[in-house]
Amino acid sequence: MFCKKLLLSLVFSVPFMANAANVKPTLTVYSYNSFISEWGPGKAIEKGFEAQCNCELEIVTLGDGVAVLNRMRLEGDRTNADVILGLDNNLLEQAKQAKIVIPHQINKPDNLNTNWWDSDFMPYDFGYFAFIYDQQKISNPPHSMHELVDNKVNWKIIYQDPRTSTPGLGLLFWVKNIYGDDAASAWQKIAKNTVTVTKGWGEAYGLFLKGEADFVLSYSTSPVAHIMNDNDHRYAAAIFDEGHYRQVEVAGITKYSQHPELARAFLQYLLTPDVQRQFAEKNFMYPIINITLPEAFQQIKPVNKALEFDAKQVKNNQKSWVREWKSTISK
Repeated sequence: MFCKKLLLSLVFSVPFMANAANVKPTLTVYSYNSFISEWGPGKAIEKGFEAQCNCELEIVTLGDGVAVLNRMRLEGDRTNADVILGLDNNLLEQAKQAKIVIPHQINKPDNLNTNWWDSDFMPYDFGYFAFIYDQQKISNPPHSMHELVDNKVNWKIIYQDPRTSTPGLGLLFWVKNIYGDDAASAWQKIAKNTVTVTKGWGEAYGLFLKGEADFVLSYSTSPVAHIMNDNDHRYAAAIFDEGHYRQVEVAGITKYSQHPELARAFLQYLLTPDVQRQFAEKNFMYPIINITLPEAFQQIKPVNKALEFDAKQVKNNQKSWVREWKSTISK
């Protein structure tokens, strides 16, 4: 009887073992909502990577880069994430302190399009925060942050919360970089003409497109999306004399990944020219390596000066700067 049962178990286990051997590994990527939207680069990147990796790519969207970091902190070693994509240079030190990634071990490309590189988080695109306006409604836009803040024309503004949004956090640093110890005074002036402060970028930009405000915080390259998707040239970025705060978007391999080699291959894939073109054409950001940009990038106003705090300055001051912003706008 024992031999019969053993024989039956072997017969039935062979197909199961064969099927298990054919099961493709799943690489899980945590990212932000717009990455996998119908116009974002995520779906094309997913399809392209799956075609060469013999794996399944699962992209989980969590709102914004700040939300991705918060989820990773909350889940810890219970996370399913192999890769996090969408944090930026302003969240870098927080993420490193949380010890959620391992070094990516990818060599710095010779054709890098910027001076930014990190051994733990790999950059894949970059851009500049800017206020977007409709040229059919605004004929004389501000040419400096001071002009927008002083706001003698009473322009209405929408921006994002720095506690929940990477653009909102970027604006916090942008204002602080320009105003320094006078930042609180600047926030008081901004508050007088702020329609609302939204949780994320999508809500803010949607309200702007509905005509709820004259200016919305976004990116200097946002008009590229309107040109490429709708052949609409109405929208432009107000380019400021003081400069614009730079955002570098990064990806990292989580230290809890079950597939670190596959995760590393995915990060390497992000640096290929075809994928970098996807970031330009669908994420509407500057690629991290030198490639030929779509013609629409030649039709927008360039940023002439980049502003940025280093990671240690951000780490040492972010909480106090957020408190300063919160206390000022709540008065």
